[in-house]
Amino acid sequence: MDTTKKTLSMGFTKEHFPVGTHMCLIYDNDEERKQIVSKYLAAGIEDDEQVRLFTDAVGEEEVRSWLQPMGVTLPAGPEGDGFRIFDPVHAYCPSGRFDPEAMVGGLMHRYEEAKRAGYTGVRSCGEMSWVLKGIPGSERFLEYEALLNKPRGNFPHIGMCQYDARLFDGATLFKVLQLHPFMIAHGQIISNPFYQRPEEFQAELPSRQ
Repeated sequence: MDTTKKTLSMGFTKEHFPVGTHMCLIYDNDEERKQIVSKYLAAGIEDDEQVRLFTDAVGEEEVRSWLQPMGVTLPAGPEGDGFRIFDPVHAYCPSGRFDPEAMVGGLMHRYEEAKRAGYTGVRSCGEMSWVLKGIPGSERFLEYEALLNKPRGNFPHIGMCQYDARLFDGATLFKVLQLHPFMIAHGQIISNPFYQRPEEFQAELPSRQ
């Protein structure tokens, strides 16, 4: 297993991007989103990555119903561990509260588990509309986005965060843009000119006593 790869395929573009790529998809067209997400997931599955989809707007059965017609061949490994769909509320808030530090702190452990299981990397894709449900701590989701930009070992991993522009206000979406080094526009990935480094974002946060 080669875990030293420097670039990875995103599936929906010809270009390859660096390990650790953290990008956002701000969308208002569901069909376009499905096309991008399907190709992104398929590329990870084809490359023997451990792929995780966190879906809030629709259930697992509906997601699978549009993934397969779009050419996504779902793996048939032990318990389907190569590809799994999660409810983000249960995944991100197992205690009923969202804790950004605890969530990000567990990432390296999960990467190591994936490496031991033989996967070439970890690929995640998550709908972020769950943060609008009033779950305690969910107001700190921007802190979580900033923490994801800190280097985390050398195991190949990439992430795509999905934001429905019909649900979030403009000011929030601009801040979301600032916290993603890469953004998806018209089906292409571009380096984000608005990107704000995590230390810059954290310096603006009020101190916690």
